Order: sequence, then structure tokens, then C-alpha cells
Amino acid sequence: MALTKVTGQGVGTLDEALIQRASSGGTATSGSVLIVEDDDNTELSLLGGSSSVLALNFGHSGDNNDGKIDYNTTSGSEEMRFFANALECISIKSSGVIKPNQPCFSATASSTNIPLATTTKVTLSSERFDVGNNVASDTFTAPITGKYLFTYILFFSSLDADHTTLDATIKTSNTQYQQTVTPDHFLNSDSSFSLTGSMLCDMDANDTFHMNVYVSAGAAQTDIHTDSHVSGVLIC
Repeated sequence: MALTKVTGQGVGTLDEALIQRASSGGTATSGSVLIVEDDDNTELSLLGGSSSVLALNFGHSGDNNDGKIDYNTTSGSEEMRFFANALECISIKSSGVIKPNQPCFSATASSTNIPLATTTKVTLSSERFDVGNNVASDTFTAPITGKYLFTYILFFSSLDADHTTLDATIKTSNTQYQQTVTPDHFLNSDSSFSLTGSMLCDMDANDTFHMNVYVSAGAAQTDIHTDSHVSGVLIC
């Protein structure tokens, strides 16, 4: 269908250009330079070769493509990608959505001879992955504000049956989330025991997370075996 109205002073002016088939009744924002308008369904098409990349670039005087949205039309590789600060943030394929730069980590956890009546920071080592390199000194530092999910599987070996308290605590800058059991109530002798837990935590940029453990009474003999794991991921 032919256009019924094309107005504006064109490229290189400060005035907006209007491509209009019919009036929508709406008003464009004051910063609009190009307006495509109809009173029904309205589409803007980017058409290219059968094996090409179609892109919208967003730039400024210091960077011509600081942000970008592109679509790969190559058969077998079709995907739409969203970039910010020249980094790929989201990839959408027919098989699902990938967030290659989403902050997340998974690491083994350990501790030897947990001292009595002393809050002890759990050692994180042997990272399976750490997207963004946000884990250092057994601590995760949030790179951006959001809601983070933290999980743990702690396998305690040589657990003293005389412990009156065994705590595992998710500690963030804002608060702590504590799980407590009483080994002397359910163990007849020293043994092994596992604790698992998770919590969705609110964190600001540069807030921190780490795991603490605590035992009281009995002997300082309880270990966190290296089969233990701690993980975290930005959810939203």
C-alpha cells in the first residue's frame, strides 16, 4: 500500500520526519526524530539477504555502536541479540533465552576443625564458573543492584554428637539468613550430616555475600567436606 503522507525536512535537520499512512491519534515524544504512524497495526521492516545480520545500532560521539540489537538470518544460527556497552546481554533463539553475562557463580566449600563458639567464614575454592569474576576472598560482591538467589549444600564430616548448636548462615550486607540444628538431639555418636538451603536476597551494587558456620559445645573437630558447594545468581 502506498504511503499517503511523508513530511519533514529530512536528514540533517533538527525537525522530526513523519511517515504517515493514517493518523493514530497519538502524540510522539518530544525527542522523536523519525515517526512512523498508522491507525492500525504498524510495522517497521529491516530486510536483508538470506544469510545476513540485520542490526539497529545506538551510538554517540564517543562510540558508534555502544548499544545494538541485531538478528542473524543464517539458517541454523537464527538468533536475536541485545548488546549494552558493547557486551552481549541477551540472546534469544527458538530453543530458549541465554544471558551470557548474567552474574552467577558456583564454587566448592570447605572448612577444617570449625572452632567452637566462633563465627567462621566458609572457604570458597575450585570455582566451576564465575561469570563476571565477582568472587574473591570467599566473598561474592554484587556488580549491580537486584535480587540474587544463593544456595548451599554443606556436607559436615566428623560432626561432634555433643554439639548443642550447628548454624549455617547466608550473610549479606543487608541481613543474614540462619539455619540452626542441634546435633546432640539426634546423634548418638559422631557422624556425617548435610545441610542444604537457599534464599532470594535483595542486594545493592557492591553489597557482599558469604557463608558462615558456627558450632557450640563438644570438640572443635567438625569439618566441611570439599564435596560441599555454594552458588549464586542474579535473578532480576
